[in-house]
Formats: sequence, C-alpha cells, structure tokens
Amino acid sequence: MIDITHKPTTLREATATALVTVSNSATIAAVIGKQVPKGDVLESARVAALFGVKKTHELIPDCHPLPIEHAACTFEVGAMEIVVTMRVRTIYRTGVEVEAMHGASVAALTIYDMLKPIDKGVVIAGIRLLEKKGGKSDWKDRFDTPVKAAVLVISDGVAGGKKEDKAGAAIVERLAQLGVEVPVQAVCADEPEQIANRVNAWSTEGLDLILTTGGTGLSPRDRTPEAIAPLMDREVPGIMEAARSYGQERMPWAMMSRGIAGMIGRTLVITLPGSTRGAQETMDALFPFVLHVVKVQEHAFRHGM
Repeated sequence: MIDITHKPTTLREATATALVTVSNSATIAAVIGKQVPKGDVLESARVAALFGVKKTHELIPDCHPLPIEHAACTFEVGAMEIVVTMRVRTIYRTGVEVEAMHGASVAALTIYDMLKPIDKGVVIAGIRLLEKKGGKSDWKDRFDTPVKAAVLVISDGVAGGKKEDKAGAAIVERLAQLGVEVPVQAVCADEPEQIANRVNAWSTEGLDLILTTGGTGLSPRDRTPEAIAPLMDREVPGIMEAARSYGQERMPWAMMSRGIAGMIGRTLVITLPGSTRGAQETMDALFPFVLHVVKVQEHAFRHGM
C-alpha cells in the first residue's frame, strides 16, 4: 500500500451506483411483493452491501483499512431494473470511492443471486462511481495570476556557511509543486533585527506569501516569533494550531514549536520550523488549504476593500 501518513485527515464522501436489469416484469413484481423464494431481495442486498463496504480492504490488496463512519444503501426499482445507490462517508486520509463501489457491487451480486432461480435473464449492467469529494483537490483554489512567495532561511549555521540549507530548498520545491512562484529567497542569521527588516521589506513588494524556516524552537537564539509578531497587523492562530496538531500526531516534540502566522497588509507570513522534516510536515499540514487566504485577499482587492 502507498504511504498516506503525510495526508491530512478530512471528511471524505463517495457515492456509487450499480444497475441490475431483469428479463421479465414479473421478476420486479416478485421483488416488490417480497415473493422471491430466497427471501426479501432488497433487504438482503442492503445488509450485504454494508458488509461489503466494511470488508473492502480485506479483498482489494492496496485498499487501506479505514473507519467507515456512515454507509447507506438505497434502491430505485423501475419497470425492468433495480438501481443500487451506495453512499459512504469517513473522516480519514484517503477516499472511500472503492468502498462505495464495492458495496454497490456486492448488493448487485446479491440481487443477481437471489433472482437467478426465477429469472435467467438477470444482468448486472454496470457499476460506476457517481461522485467523490473531500480530497485535497476539492480545497484547491484557482488564481487569476500565479501566487508569489518569498522564502527566508533563518539559521546562524547556514548564514555563516557552516551548514547546508535543506529546509529552505524543500519548501521551495514544495511550493513549485503547488504552482507557487518564488521570485525571492534569502538567508539570514538568528538576529531579530535582520529577520524583521527582511520580512518587513518583502511585505511591501506585493508578495502573497512569506515563509520563514528556523528560529521557532526554544534555544536561546530562536527569536523568529519575537521578531515577526510586532510586524503583523493580524495574527491567524488557527494556522499554526492546525500545523502543531498535525505534527503532534507524528512527532511528540511538535508541541514545542512556537511558530506563528498572520497578515502584514495583504501578505500572509508563516514561520516554519528549521528542521527539514518539520518544515515539510508543516507544509503537508497547511497546503494547499492555506492558499485560500490569498484568494480572500484577491477577492477583497477586486471589491476595493
């Protein structure tokens, strides 16, 4: 199975359908009248569908076991067909479309099995995914012009040439994958005045986003939050609360990160940890969702706000 531990947990939904056709209208009448010798067809299919959803990961090799938090199977009975609709919901890191299609297929097979003694022309005509939502793509905003960001590496070691920058490079790479342009990058030592001057200057250059990495811990030289907080017009505490919650599930030390996020004018500033892993995990936790802030600023600008 592929590694999904980096994915954030979100509400996932999927709806699938299956179509079962019969060759005789008397078959449908028997289903509706509950006159089929094997029993109540629709109720049996509904129960089988729920079991099918729950058993999906045991039968489909690459499916992850996941919590099924809602599953509903309904039927639409026509003159010569039965349409099965299977809806599944979960709050997890991966989608439930296979679970929904598996449930619909098991319901269809149950209908087929129960009707074959009285109708040799029963056909499962199709199983398909009707809708899925809740993945990252559903939360990805589209922009009229590319989002522009700056990345500031804050490290005495990197600034002094004693250490290679990896966290800043990882951030730039991840931004490129998101389609975010990074026209400016810089490195500075853990000096609050240098940090504040650089961030303040960038905030006047029309950038949408400023990401810093480093100086958010508890060593005596870690002063990034103290340098940047006075520059902010509005802090957005939920951003780093989300990042710390995400990080805490993977690294107990995440609780000690003091990163902050907020607005300087129309520019969103986020202070990421200095470790490469910490920076990457914070990016995984926040993007692409946090780019909605840029969309809000774009909308406000259009309306003269």
